[in-house]
Amino acid sequence: MSELLDIAALKQVALHQRISARVHGQIDALQQKVTSSQKPFYELSLVDGGGKLTLRAWSDSPSFAQCAALKSGQFVEIEGEFSHNGSFGLDAKGWTVRLLTDEEKDEVLIGPVALREKQATDYAYLVDTLATLREPRLKALTALFLAEYGERFRRTAAARNYHHARRGGLVEHVAGMMRAAVAIAGAYPHLHRDLLLAGVLFHDCGKLWENAMPENGFTMAYDELGEMLGHITIGIELANALWRKLPLEDWRTEEPSSEEVRRHLLHLIASHHGSMEFGSPVDPKTPEAWALHYIDNLDAKLEMFAKGYETAAQIAPRIFERVRPLPGNLVAPLPL
Repeated sequence: MSELLDIAALKQVALHQRISARVHGQIDALQQKVTSSQKPFYELSLVDGGGKLTLRAWSDSPSFAQCAALKSGQFVEIEGEFSHNGSFGLDAKGWTVRLLTDEEKDEVLIGPVALREKQATDYAYLVDTLATLREPRLKALTALFLAEYGERFRRTAAARNYHHARRGGLVEHVAGMMRAAVAIAGAYPHLHRDLLLAGVLFHDCGKLWENAMPENGFTMAYDELGEMLGHITIGIELANALWRKLPLEDWRTEEPSSEEVRRHLLHLIASHHGSMEFGSPVDPKTPEAWALHYIDNLDAKLEMFAKGYETAAQIAPRIFERVRPLPGNLVAPLPL
């Protein structure tokens, strides 16, 4: 029997050699299309806890008839000979598909072991770091968010494409940002550390609706609230809703005032894309807002590089094909 690999591992191995393998996942999309010569084919997108792949079943292949009996949302095994095609990315020859058993489906849902352990470690880091906040209102607000939305947070993706676009990816993104924020706050002590860390937690909290994953799958459905408002607007609304639950009377003598703290946190959420051109309703206007914007951008870009080196085809010694939205071909980094 062929080796069973998760999608990320399969892509990495297939970059360098043709491999007979099996992969388990959930059908994210299944469409019948036609070629330029009007021949029908199926395009099947498969997702698991760490990645996504797209395969095509041509009309003269055994998989074409099998795809006709499938539908989106089903959990399946795909077995075939996989390799990297410069035009289409991962390609498979002679592949077949079958439905997974309930036991196999449960194994897919809990995710690859290494990724599952990393996300658990990242979440624990967030909990421990936020417990060190000294600003009482921000500490209470972050604790309330994790108490009410922690489970939803842990299954949300950071994006649909490009970076951390996987179940639990938002936790990875936020934890990476928080590690950077802790270091930057140490290097620049005039920054309000607690405000910056709270901003890291809340900056993408609206994605709990915009990029939400269901409890029993990997297919990221489109959400009407996410479509109509977007994650920045939802994040502001969520932060305000949680703020109103705090016992603010307990801190009526605190300086700065609770209203000022709330306003600065909302500004971080509103401005974290860096400019109105990229979707923020306002430009960053405080040191913490600028720091948050650059930390967010840095973590996203470094994730794109990391995944790019794993999946991009090598086109010359130490040079790899472009991975969008990065602006050009990738060059291998200097070894550590």
